[in-house]
Amino acid sequence: MLDLNGKRILLIGGTGSFGKEFTREIYRQFPGIKRMVIYSRDELKQFEMSQDYPSDKYPSIRFFIGDVRDYTRLKRACENIDIIIHAAALKQVPAAEYNPMECIKTNVLGAQNVIEAALDSNVTNVVALSTDKAAAPINLYGATKLCSDKLFVAANNVKGERDIRFSVVRYGNVMGSRGSVMPFFMNKKDSGVLPITDPEMTRFNISLKDGVKLVFTALEKSLGGEIFVPKIPSYKITDVASAIGPECEQQIVGIRPGEKLHEEMITESDSYSTVDIGEYFAILPQSAQYTKEEYIAKTQAKAVPLGFKYNSGTNDQWLSVEEIRLLIKEHVDPDFSI
Repeated sequence: MLDLNGKRILLIGGTGSFGKEFTREIYRQFPGIKRMVIYSRDELKQFEMSQDYPSDKYPSIRFFIGDVRDYTRLKRACENIDIIIHAAALKQVPAAEYNPMECIKTNVLGAQNVIEAALDSNVTNVVALSTDKAAAPINLYGATKLCSDKLFVAANNVKGERDIRFSVVRYGNVMGSRGSVMPFFMNKKDSGVLPITDPEMTRFNISLKDGVKLVFTALEKSLGGEIFVPKIPSYKITDVASAIGPECEQQIVGIRPGEKLHEEMITESDSYSTVDIGEYFAILPQSAQYTKEEYIAKTQAKAVPLGFKYNSGTNDQWLSVEEIRLLIKEHVDPDFSI
């Protein structure tokens, strides 16, 4: 069973939506944490977050200003750290298409900086956050995250005698996170019109709390090199619009550049190296660390059928309009009502 009491954690991208929820859960579940370093480049967000964690009540927390592109600063932040959670990324699809090299510098070169800093320190466990857009990517953001995933998986090949594991967690749209569709629709509903890219569009859905739970699972169960994928429900974009603005006109505006009709987290090609471990899947590394058979024997996992794929449009779990409303009230806005 996972016990992070006494551990020292570096949370990269710690002032984002995930970082705030992760920090809340750490102090709720593991009040004996030895050090919690919040690393990000926005001093205003750090100041605002620090108001929730005054030093007299949370003596273990530290706030480090720094960019994931800056290896020297990352290396300094890694001193006396046991665990790294890498949640920093440029993730807005249109911005990445317009500013590709900036996205590459953060999402790819920044990922390699995290790996190098971890290898050059005494870190024992690294978990990187990925996205459904990294599976069969069609936009630059997805391509950079796929590249990042590959870097973290391959880092296990060069660790030598170091006691360190690198793994990845991949999940779908996070309810209420910055730039996500639910808060966007909630802000637009008073206009009477909700823009719909395509009436057939679907997406995976996960709460921040469940995203944090998946990271805890990776910390506890990873052997190194896995990409962990949760089993989560899908929703239709039109059902989200109906849940938030039932009286609103749903105006079809067309799919944006770099956008998919359905999202995928495990491709058909991944099925050869994917196993089912109850609440989640794991895509295993194509390396000599361990074979698929050895992994199954050690974890009691089951191989998925060849040709299996995990797609939001063919999912067997779907959220209804009423379920979406309940989740919005629970995870996005407690004052939400129709």
